[in-house]
Amino acid sequence: MKYTRILLKLSGEALMGEKNFGIDHQRLLQYANEIKEASNSGVQVAIVIGGGNIFRGIQAAEGGMDRVQGDYMGMLATVINSMALQSALEGIGVQTRLQSAINMEQICEPFIRRKAVRHLEKGRVVIFGAGTGNPYFTTDTAATLRAIEIEADVILKGTRVDGIYSADPEKDPSAVKYERVSFTEVYEKGLNVMDMTAFTLCKDNKLPIIVFDMNHAGNLKKLLSGEKVGTLVEF
Repeated sequence: MKYTRILLKLSGEALMGEKNFGIDHQRLLQYANEIKEASNSGVQVAIVIGGGNIFRGIQAAEGGMDRVQGDYMGMLATVINSMALQSALEGIGVQTRLQSAINMEQICEPFIRRKAVRHLEKGRVVIFGAGTGNPYFTTDTAATLRAIEIEADVILKGTRVDGIYSADPEKDPSAVKYERVSFTEVYEKGLNVMDMTAFTLCKDNKLPIIVFDMNHAGNLKKLLSGEKVGTLVEF
């Protein structure tokens, strides 16, 4: 396998599948089976999942809600998704631990870096919920922060798009896909990979990013086997 330890960043919106809101259980099960396959291959898997299928703090703020309150509500949405993914994984026999940046002792462990690393070393999948625990930070930033803390080899950003394009491929049919791109090129070309806080953290800590289509069955396995899938952001 190409990687020993990965941080898989999943989009909350992708969990909706064909629905307009909430969780599509078929999509959830697809993700769980792909994660199980990755874990069974010997790769240590940590996961951060967004909450946009349930609640987005920044959109609530645009509607007049207090931004800090909205962001905390968004963090709780990520915990709901994390619990759903944990349940799906455990339902197919994968040992999973959920750690939260906000203390919720009845349903998950608090985030403790050493404990998270120990779980990974024992072959358990670790899901990090509640973002960073702070308002004004996205789940992209949370994923980057946790990846650095656990010394992951790479961030795999699973989206519904199969890589990084020169423009939004859903809006611009002439958009060109990149197979590899440098951090500097992303800055210079204004490409949309992650929010700037998360992206700068990756750059400063020399953490590569791969953006790929997680909804295409088998992509995660191919990527972990060293096949060219999605777009690699490197130095």
